[in-house]
Amino acid sequence: MLLLDTAGLPVDERVDAFRAAMGQASVPCRIEHFAPADRIQARMNLWMCGRGNLFTADSSGFRLVRTPKHVRMEAPAVVAIAVQPHGQGRFTQFGRDQLVGAGDLMLNDLTAPYSFSWEGTGGSRAFQVPYEQLALPVDVVRRAAGRLPASPLYELVLRHLARLARSADELAADPAAAILGTATTELLRALLVSAAADERLLPPVLADTLLTRVTTYVQQHLRDPELTPEGIAAAHSVSVRQLYQAFAGAGTSLEQWIIGRRLEAARAELRTPAGRRRAVAATARACGFRDASHFSRRFRAAYGLSPRDWQHAADG
Repeated sequence: MLLLDTAGLPVDERVDAFRAAMGQASVPCRIEHFAPADRIQARMNLWMCGRGNLFTADSSGFRLVRTPKHVRMEAPAVVAIAVQPHGQGRFTQFGRDQLVGAGDLMLNDLTAPYSFSWEGTGGSRAFQVPYEQLALPVDVVRRAAGRLPASPLYELVLRHLARLARSADELAADPAAAILGTATTELLRALLVSAAADERLLPPVLADTLLTRVTTYVQQHLRDPELTPEGIAAAHSVSVRQLYQAFAGAGTSLEQWIIGRRLEAARAELRTPAGRRRAVAATARACGFRDASHFSRRFRAAYGLSPRDWQHAADG
């Protein structure tokens, strides 16, 4: 949902519109713009994903300040995990100053005072989730905030959030958007417990979130023909047996799940303009299949026609 696009607003309305959009998407705060009104530019979007939401903002420079007075105002208890796609932000909370560069993650506890700013132009992609959905103690969340890069889950969550933001319109409209929101919350929960290195919570949380972490990891490496159960298990510090048990508990098998995702990727790719021009074998390899004949057999079994017939049907 588009919250704000200053391109279509009169200059004298931009400051108030910016404040209103930020208030709709987040919590009470004070906003200070670095540019004069006629140079303020901003575009903000908000998508719901179950109990969580994805908030994106691209704008000219500003500073956002949440004071103790703002905290005392009625507002939901929310935690936000954000990636900075471009520009450099400056984030201060709990006495920590953090420079947030392009491609960095930051964690913001919206129940406490903070300030965040960028000069020039910048952007943010933030997944916001209620504290009650995280089901983590406040001290764990706050301890993790300054240690995110120390977790081996950092890159996994970073890439997931960036992918979520790139495809937000499509994903938010999908019937499974609420499930996706739950999965994203589980990834965030695992990241925070891992970064906080909480010995009480780490084993049960990692066990609870194993399937979500593995399926997210596999989606990110789907096109790698060297993706193996052994490699996946090693990346998540579990045995292959534990890996198989997690998928069996969900009523499927790891191999069949991977093949199904690869077939879906190939099916979509074959109908794109580039996919219609490319050889079927090349698309099969690009989607992680080593053997084109095996790919064709599996494709026909899944969809009732050959990859070539599906590819050509796009021209009809």
